[in-house]
Amino acid sequence: MYVYNDFDEAFVRERVAQFRGQVERRIDGSLTEDEFKPLRLMNGLYLQLHAYMLRVAVPYGTLNPSQMRQLAYIADRWDKGYGHFTTRQNIQYNWPKLDDVPDILEALADVGMHALQTSGNTIRNVTADHFAGASADEIEDPRPVAELLRQWSTDHPEFQFLPRKFKIAVSGSEHDRAVTRAHDIGVRMVRNAEGTPGYEIIVGGGLGRTPMVGKVLREFLPREELLAYCEAIVSVYNLLGRRDNKYKARIKITVHENGLETMQQLVEERFEAIRKGFTGFDQELLKSIEAAFAPPAYVRKSEDGYEAARLANPAFRAWSDTNLAAHKAPGYAIVSISIKKHGQTPGDATSDQMRVMADIAEQYGHGELRISHEQNVILPHVHKADLPAVYAALREADLATANIGLVSDIIACPGMDYCALATARSIPIAQEIATRFDELKIEHDIGELKIKISGCINACGHHHVGHIGILGLDRAGVENYQITLGGDGTETTTIGTRAGPGFSADDIVPAIERLVTGYLDLRQDADETFLQAYRRLGMEPFKAILYPAEDKANAA
Repeated sequence: MYVYNDFDEAFVRERVAQFRGQVERRIDGSLTEDEFKPLRLMNGLYLQLHAYMLRVAVPYGTLNPSQMRQLAYIADRWDKGYGHFTTRQNIQYNWPKLDDVPDILEALADVGMHALQTSGNTIRNVTADHFAGASADEIEDPRPVAELLRQWSTDHPEFQFLPRKFKIAVSGSEHDRAVTRAHDIGVRMVRNAEGTPGYEIIVGGGLGRTPMVGKVLREFLPREELLAYCEAIVSVYNLLGRRDNKYKARIKITVHENGLETMQQLVEERFEAIRKGFTGFDQELLKSIEAAFAPPAYVRKSEDGYEAARLANPAFRAWSDTNLAAHKAPGYAIVSISIKKHGQTPGDATSDQMRVMADIAEQYGHGELRISHEQNVILPHVHKADLPAVYAALREADLATANIGLVSDIIACPGMDYCALATARSIPIAQEIATRFDELKIEHDIGELKIKISGCINACGHHHVGHIGILGLDRAGVENYQITLGGDGTETTTIGTRAGPGFSADDIVPAIERLVTGYLDLRQDADETFLQAYRRLGMEPFKAILYPAEDKANAA
């Protein structure tokens, strides 16, 4: 893992001291809320419905046990004993007091963490594949590149006041687990015909009120040209992007209004003008960063205990079937810890649970944890011989739910329970759906199914790329939930299609139940997933299930 150097440490401490002074001036009235707002946003501090919210950066989702324990300590000392893991691989605290925030930032700095650029019209926290460095299908570990991009973008003098927020994601595998095509810039590691590693550069993706799938700007970019090319993209956007209308200010609109060819031409021109200024120092820096991400010292152990535990314990077998992924090292597995127990708030972990996960990572996981954009926690390197002990520890902490990738593994934004922008609740709907399917005991029969819920059109719950997406809206003061179908956030990214009229809060869960149980009758066999069935059959059969009364009326 990357560890702060002296420059990083000094820079973060200076920013904490600066913000401490700004908070003091806000409290004594020297700064109005309007004057304070851009200053707090630069430090990840939002004003939500009921309190301030602090968003802490977890660059490319990577944590060590000491950092996780510090997050637990912060939750206990300055919040309400829990934190919320987000779809940007960050963690949010929903109840900090303003005068405590500088102390929280100081505590974060003690373990090499911060809240810089987790808000504002700047380059946000760089995200990456949560299986990075471990996955069996990986071309290359994307985290060194993500760290290089983080260092380049942090406090970049030209890019602190962009037309709108800017998000970058990096993926190192053929299977895209970082939703790169829904980002302002997506970086996918690829190899050319000669086998040389490089990058596919995607630009102009994004969700929100105008969802768009990113377009390929460069099919193959040599490794040594990455920083200069990204600088060229953001420079062009900074000049060309609209500032007259914040709803049309994202780079996806810039690409749409000007055309991909024009964008390519402008970026290439800017790239040629600045590339000589990148003298190779970035590659020297990348080499030093790569050294910090060397794989752990894998060990050899017998797997007999793991196989015996699977045979002896059906609950362990179900968990290992759903919550494990293939690892590149023989004898190892990637463990996904579900932060989605049925009926609980998706993404919320208590301080005690954070400490347990830190302890498990330290004892069994080579000291690494990851936060996924799906609001779960990953142990990327666990030997199969240790999995029975890991499962037992997770079960004792109420963290052994066997539902990764299933219908109750729901992504949900905070919605109207916390967010000042939300127009409907997300959390209760997610809880009710998960609880209902747990009652039905058919999750494992259903198989892979990604439900994503947003409480407003800003789409923080990624509903556009859910196999089933749910968007909560306000209709004359009443919550109304639209359903979209067929979304996909992988390498075959697709924006879901709206099925029809929305449902009330009372009707949305029965509608989802009707939809999913109806799919079981439509699929060809038990191996055909919901998304595959939808792509084969199209919207109409699913629409007929969702709106049976309408279907009968049309027949009459």
